[in-house]
Amino acid sequence: MSESVQRRASLEVLRAEAADELAVLIQERLLGGEDPWDFMEELPSVDELVVYLLRADNINANDGVRPNAARHYRVLRQIALEYPELTPAVWGLLDEKQRHRRWDPTVADRSS
Repeated sequence: MSESVQRRASLEVLRAEAADELAVLIQERLLGGEDPWDFMEELPSVDELVVYLLRADNINANDGVRPNAARHYRVLRQIALEYPELTPAVWGLLDEKQRHRRWDPTVADRSS
């Protein structure tokens, strides 16, 4: 299976989809009575969401098999190569010091 990410839309469209998803997440948490000062730092940025949408597409293309650490790195690196504007988000997600967010799948993988 190639690590290449098949382009499904322009980066602008992907960012718009991610911004909509982020707005829904924020709205749900606000309606749940949470204080935005308590949760906004936990949420991914729009570009981070785009990276994870593209990563999810890659997982789906690989019959739903979650990548190991090496494949995760290759997939994210390929996303950065195919979408250069996402490079800061990709490298931020790969940074060991940035793994404090609960939504990061590499954080979840560590706890098991």
